Amino acid sequence: MVSGPGVVRRLHSGATALNLDTESGRAFLQERVAFFNKVAFLISGAFFVAGAVMGLVSSAQVKAWGAEGRSVLFHFATLLVSLAFWQVCRRRPGLSTRLLQTIDGASVAIPLLGFSLQTLAVPPEIQDKLAQVLVLVFTNMVILRAVLVPAAAAHTARVALLGAVPVTLALLSYTPAPVPGGYPTVLSRVWSLLWLVSAAVVSTLTSHIIYGLREEIRQAHQLGQYTLEKKLGEGGMGVVYRASHAMLRRPTAIKLLPPDKAGEVALKRFEREVQLTASLSHPNTVSVFDYGRTPDGVFYYAMEYLEGTNLDQLVREDGPQPPGRVIHILDQVASALVEAHGVGLIHRDIKPENVILCQRGGLPDVAKVVDFGLVKDLERGTDARLTQANVVQGTPLYLSPEAITDPDAVDARSDLYSLGAVGYYLLTGTPVFSGKTLVEVCSHHLHTPPEPPSQRLGAPVPADLEELLLACLAKEAADRPFAAAVLRDALRALESAGSWTEASARSWWAQRKGVRSQT
Repeated sequence: MVSGPGVVRRLHSGATALNLDTESGRAFLQERVAFFNKVAFLISGAFFVAGAVMGLVSSAQVKAWGAEGRSVLFHFATLLVSLAFWQVCRRRPGLSTRLLQTIDGASVAIPLLGFSLQTLAVPPEIQDKLAQVLVLVFTNMVILRAVLVPAAAAHTARVALLGAVPVTLALLSYTPAPVPGGYPTVLSRVWSLLWLVSAAVVSTLTSHIIYGLREEIRQAHQLGQYTLEKKLGEGGMGVVYRASHAMLRRPTAIKLLPPDKAGEVALKRFEREVQLTASLSHPNTVSVFDYGRTPDGVFYYAMEYLEGTNLDQLVREDGPQPPGRVIHILDQVASALVEAHGVGLIHRDIKPENVILCQRGGLPDVAKVVDFGLVKDLERGTDARLTQANVVQGTPLYLSPEAITDPDAVDARSDLYSLGAVGYYLLTGTPVFSGKTLVEVCSHHLHTPPEPPSQRLGAPVPADLEELLLACLAKEAADRPFAAAVLRDALRALESAGSWTEASARSWWAQRKGVRSQT
């Protein structure tokens, strides 16, 4: 099934496409199991407190270990069970789907066992009333669980059956009090058991309907073989979602052009972006797997899902980076640009947000260049309709002077200026230039000499690294490194090159297992 604009509208509205085989589906299941136990704890606790306030619970009864005292303790034990499951699911992320389903069933069965024992523990004269309450507790618990916890109908039926076992045994284990008028006592048991069956059937139907609706939503989020799961970000040229492939089951990033941006020129630019990106194969460039267009005209492409942190997040969270790591990252980006420039492609939007730091193939600190939405094709020329003459293309904080004054005439050295600005940001924790307005920032790029990184930091910086970064930031393109390959080789020749080791990178990633970002 392939859908069109409705996919985007539903995802923007926040609908959840549930698939328990995915990480997001499992996380949602854990959240709902925790929420069910929280609600069960609060409701049961409210009745427990109400009983205490009304004098139905007395410390003397508990101390004497009488029948009513044991009944109170059984109720209190059910509270502890719900509280324990709630806290386990809340405080220990990453529980397996199988374990969560086990906790789900136990969250119903164990409290109902406690309430069944409570019914048998009270004096015979009030067992009838408590048996009726037990049926109500069962009914409310299994239906509430069906509403709150996502599950297939078969699993809900099993949970209801598991919870019904102790309740049924309790109802069959006591002797109902005689009813005036000769009403057969056996009928009271029959009616109670019928209510149990009805509650189990209703809860199963509830899960069938709710889970079925979620499955319909999941199918409505299909783009060919890909299921869209979560929105990751949005830019001028499209929206990015986390997705999974129906057969490969691997996480994928899907970029698509929303209907409100799907004019003829926008579609041509978007299609051009994926074709140019797909022509690149360098390991430091994001890989494109597939692309296509739905019957409703939504253009999309699938690329590798990058789980890590972009360079902007890295600096905002960790501050200025060690010179060795700055060199290590710039080397990889420059290497990716060597391939792109070699086939005539200028990125034109190199910035911290467009470089993702991740782990790939067992290696830490792998830099990936993403978002070729503004790429310029020097070899084959760029359709004049796809760019606007004299319009600044790129991000102001990382623009080269020529990208401001003559954006249609930029060449590979414009990317090197931007990469130098990225290196400056990594090393100092601040952009080369800042200002209150776009005009002020652009003016600095055109006329203001950059402050040496050592002065900005107020601390020593390797002189050769500082010199190279300032060379990249030269106002005249002719004063910068001639090509990306020249810059890459210069980076590798720096004295601090290699000081950021694989062991250093592994240590950093081990401390930040929860860091996540995406293309």
